[in-house]
Amino acid sequence: MKNPYRHTKIIFTIGPSTESDEMLEKMIEGGVNICRINMAHASHDWTRDTVNRIRMISQKIGREIAIMMDIKGPEIRTCALDEPIQLKKGMRVDLSTEENCPYQDEDGLLAIGVNYTSLIEDLKKGNQVHVDNGLLKFEVIGKTDKRIQCEVLIGGELTSRRHINLPGVKVKLPAITKKDRTDVEVGTELKVDQFALSFVREATDVKILREHMNKVGSKARIIAKIEDQSAISNLEEIIEASDGIMIARGDLGIECPYEELPIIQRSTIKKCLEMGKRVIVATHMLESMIKHPVPTRAEITDVSNAVFEQADCIMLSGETTIGKYPLECVQVFERIALRIEKSGAANYAEGRRLTGPKTMLLRTAKILAEEMGDTQIVVFTKTGRFGEIMASLRCKVPIYTFTDRIEILRYLVTLWGIEPFLMDFCEEDRGKTITNAFAILKKKGWVEKGQPLVMITDIRAEDRLVDTLQIRYID
Repeated sequence: MKNPYRHTKIIFTIGPSTESDEMLEKMIEGGVNICRINMAHASHDWTRDTVNRIRMISQKIGREIAIMMDIKGPEIRTCALDEPIQLKKGMRVDLSTEENCPYQDEDGLLAIGVNYTSLIEDLKKGNQVHVDNGLLKFEVIGKTDKRIQCEVLIGGELTSRRHINLPGVKVKLPAITKKDRTDVEVGTELKVDQFALSFVREATDVKILREHMNKVGSKARIIAKIEDQSAISNLEEIIEASDGIMIARGDLGIECPYEELPIIQRSTIKKCLEMGKRVIVATHMLESMIKHPVPTRAEITDVSNAVFEQADCIMLSGETTIGKYPLECVQVFERIALRIEKSGAANYAEGRRLTGPKTMLLRTAKILAEEMGDTQIVVFTKTGRFGEIMASLRCKVPIYTFTDRIEILRYLVTLWGIEPFLMDFCEEDRGKTITNAFAILKKKGWVEKGQPLVMITDIRAEDRLVDTLQIRYID
């Protein structure tokens, strides 16, 4: 009996709930494809230990997963507080970049410190300030040389170092911080497979990170996190500059009107598929399962939409870092993805921009395999490029991709529809390479005897290699 085939890939974020060897083994066996390490909460020593253990457990199980290092990026936060401050609607509160905040002045007005030095320059009357993921909201009613004067629109408890969003305000934060640079150096040392760059606003931000990666010798891919209105305005350029996009709906849903969020998600996925780039849907996908063993019906629909829109990956955050049911979350993703993939898709990849004869050959393979029906595609690749193109075409049939390089396998495992295998290639006898690949597929239960396969490979014709498309049958 053939294995069930899931095209959509699953990312989990590692944390206290999943960092033990026992739980990591369960998560990898349970079907996760990528482990995300959030460097906002990770020390370098912990990261080194965690990456090494993931690699060791993957080898033990015989199932490799990719590792994504999510670097923190620049952030705007409130100052440290000795104790929480209660803020009420209609209350006057000031924001200041002065070092001695928080304090009350002679008139009894509260001033809260903020770590962003250009705050007073950037904000103007009428702007909103969202604190702690929008749980607190202020409106700017005026400003002085040293303070931004605000009225509390939504009150609540303010605790230390809460994240601030400034919707619609173009901020002057650097693309990457000193901490990000050292994190990238550690990630390079550990050979992580991809870096996720937070708060990307324009293509230049991606280029700055890539320059630093080149400097320290990293060959990892870059995932640009789309989190504010500036990124939406510069979306196509950011997609072009990066290796993939993460739709980070947490901050994005604060920076943009929340009713726009589904439209932004849909249009971003469509644009990524047209341009042949990976796309990840992230944040709050199964938020209720942090505490509860089953998802809400709304969460089921949300995950289903991401699968229907054919995002490469769907991602778990708090659900697997601090949640009570991390393995159950993976199982929910698995069940939904397998079912929705059978029901149809948005088919955004039909607008995929293709150039050159090789990409045309791959599209022909897709059409042939889909029209044949009960078949699969087999691809051999040293660079991952053929697998990348096949994934971008969103084939309805499974794509078995063979490579002889472990770093390429870990890249391929992140791509929609790809099931990668590591295997030595026999350069002197390509027929033997094909025979060995078929033997692996049979042994692992991916194909059955008599199964037709559409195969893409190259054959030697006199003194050169020629790309070919063949139909083979499993003996």
